[in-house]
Amino acid sequence: MRWPVHSTAVVLMAAVLTTAAAEQAPDNPFLGDLPIEMTGFYELRSGYRLRNDPYEKDMSIMETRLQLGLDSYLDWGDLRVKGDVIGDLVEEQADFDLREANVFLRPADFMDLKIGRQPLTWGTGDMVFINDLFPKDWVSFFIGRDVEYLKAPSDAVKVGFFHDVANVDFVYIPQFDPDRGITGRRLSYYNPMLGRFAGQDAIIHANRPNRWGRDAEYAMRVYQTVNNYELAVYGYWGYWKSPGGVVPLMTQAIYPDLDVYGASIRGPVARGIGNVEVGYYDSEDNRSGRTPTINHSEMRYLVGYTQEIGRDLTLGLQYYVEQMMNYDRYRRAAPFGPTRDEFRQLTSVRLTKLLMNQNLRVGVFTYIGMSDSDCYMRPNANYKITDNLAVEIGANVFFGDHRDTFFGQFENNTNLYAALRYSF
Repeated sequence: MRWPVHSTAVVLMAAVLTTAAAEQAPDNPFLGDLPIEMTGFYELRSGYRLRNDPYEKDMSIMETRLQLGLDSYLDWGDLRVKGDVIGDLVEEQADFDLREANVFLRPADFMDLKIGRQPLTWGTGDMVFINDLFPKDWVSFFIGRDVEYLKAPSDAVKVGFFHDVANVDFVYIPQFDPDRGITGRRLSYYNPMLGRFAGQDAIIHANRPNRWGRDAEYAMRVYQTVNNYELAVYGYWGYWKSPGGVVPLMTQAIYPDLDVYGASIRGPVARGIGNVEVGYYDSEDNRSGRTPTINHSEMRYLVGYTQEIGRDLTLGLQYYVEQMMNYDRYRRAAPFGPTRDEFRQLTSVRLTKLLMNQNLRVGVFTYIGMSDSDCYMRPNANYKITDNLAVEIGANVFFGDHRDTFFGQFENNTNLYAALRYSF
């Protein structure tokens, strides 16, 4: 949730956190006599596009960020609040992003409970998500913010049950939390209605289900470790996380109903770690495959493997497939223009090297769209100058043979960024 700078909530939170920071003793992790620990960082981050984009600013990112987290560990439970105060020169405003505000309880030895704003994640993929249907912030990822901001928080209740046979996690989100996706405000994209690239001249407005309690999401995971292998089955009942259709006159994007059922396994293979994950996406509003304006049901498959191939050198590989159900009906009902393949295939490669007593981390993560003939590369280098100070440089590089593919449409958003962070 984000509010403009004039919001009273932003001003009050910033004042409280700043006062607490000023009162903290240098060698004392507690604020006064209260059992509160404070952590955080201050960061400067800037980036520019490497290609001319007539629909967006040349600055891809230009912001200062102060993150403060307050934790209190009490006899009856744990309290946590974490938020970011952001000065954004691209959007020419200041924001407050509440990342966490929750209470953690353990009512019984076999049960724990977390209530409030919290990041949620599960599944086995590395930047590839099948059964993780919790919100992502792809804008932050593609403009060069730290990778932690790919995961957007959820306002949720999470209950965990533990048993020798199996463990169960259940998540209830009372109001639908969509992805913070591409709308044209910060990243240009391909608009099929206009037949061209678009950006701030054609902002996407989606009709989001937002009734508290009625437009809820539910997710469940049952998991256990057997002979060093992590086994899990998943369920999700909610909505497509990014707009998955349009209204009949094709004037507004919508989030159709979606149920997902999946499973995964992860464990040692040869000298590394392997994983397999599958998921069936049941598009409730288009099970027949006869509605071209709503996403079809899909099967999704992922196979991955990670191994240390040298001293402090790690290689990760993934192969991912989306299979559209009822493809023949889709082709017969599809409107004029580009159409999807029945199988969308994607591979990813992650290469990471640690140098200089592991103070320098250099790496690159690459998505290669084999069926779409497009590619996205995210090279990055992070150097830890001191225990508190770090500098980072990186890039987001997009290219493709066709302007209407997922990564190909972002070619003009290719950018280079740098950051300086002081942690405390």
